[in-house]
Amino acid sequence: MAAHRKLRARSLSGNTARTAATLALAGAATATAFDGTGHAEPQLTTAQVKAQVDRLYQEAETATEKYNGAREKASAAQHRLNTLRDETARRQDRLNTARGALGAFAAAQYRDGAIAPSWQLALSSSPDRYLDDAAFAERAGHRQAQQVSRVRAELREMARLRGAALVQAKSVRSRQAELKRQKDAVTAKLKQARQLLTRLTPPERAKATTGAPAAPAPVGAGGRSAPTPATFGEASPGRATAPAPAPTSRASAAVAYAYRKLGSPYVWGATGPDAFDCSGLIQAAYRSAGISLPRTTYAQINAGRRVSRSQLQPGDLVFFYSGISHVGIYVGNGRMIHAPNPSAPVRVAPIDQMPFAGATRVA
Repeated sequence: MAAHRKLRARSLSGNTARTAATLALAGAATATAFDGTGHAEPQLTTAQVKAQVDRLYQEAETATEKYNGAREKASAAQHRLNTLRDETARRQDRLNTARGALGAFAAAQYRDGAIAPSWQLALSSSPDRYLDDAAFAERAGHRQAQQVSRVRAELREMARLRGAALVQAKSVRSRQAELKRQKDAVTAKLKQARQLLTRLTPPERAKATTGAPAAPAPVGAGGRSAPTPATFGEASPGRATAPAPAPTSRASAAVAYAYRKLGSPYVWGATGPDAFDCSGLIQAAYRSAGISLPRTTYAQINAGRRVSRSQLQPGDLVFFYSGISHVGIYVGNGRMIHAPNPSAPVRVAPIDQMPFAGATRVA
């Protein structure tokens, strides 16, 4: 049997010791990482924060337009349900009236005892009057048959209305659930954006949300100026430009309304008069000009005649991003008025600061 030799422990020195120490530190760092302690958040530059915030705002606006569409559909579904309920109530009143008439006729027959017509004629003290009464009774019987037929029709219609109301009530619940989903999506995106912005100092935050100092106000209708905060990337922010004239009176009225609302806060889902989201501002502007527009961007783009970018005139609606999630009203000179996002009020901005998706002329 071979003897086992006991290995002699050797001391660590030089490169061997340094290698062991490095491995030990690496192991400790790995353990710390897995343990979840000592992990610092990466420091983002102002530009990186701005890029992330812009993306979150754009995603929030997409969800906002879906929310607006869901709210519109939920409102329409509720209106149809209320209409069905009102019609059901009216039908019920008519049915009750018809049933009451039938009951009165049945009671009269019971009181008369349903004596055979030949005996009634024989026993009558006035045969001529009896014959007149018999003719009336025949006519009454015909009317009664019609009344029975109406009652049956009302019963069938009541059943149809109740069935339709049940279906509509289910639709309302479905629309309300979709509304909540979109609301949750919007609030989650906006919360993430706010959290990112809190990591910046106030000057950095101002740069990330505006990118330039406020521009002098352009001269509006009647010679009065309106405040026009600049947007990130706006060309020549220090030069005031008078608004170009709109081609029609309604387009001019819509543009004038948008100018009056400069500085109003962005509030998602709002349609004025003191706060707006992007499509809400457009809807309110043209409502003031006597034109009714759909609520959402993806419906507004189909509300008028499409025009190319080179054909833009003041009052045209300009749309952005591939999902048609943002809209502004063109005011000439390559600029628009729009409601950007919660970090910026209604303002004038160049139309080339976002991916252009199309334009529509509604007036």
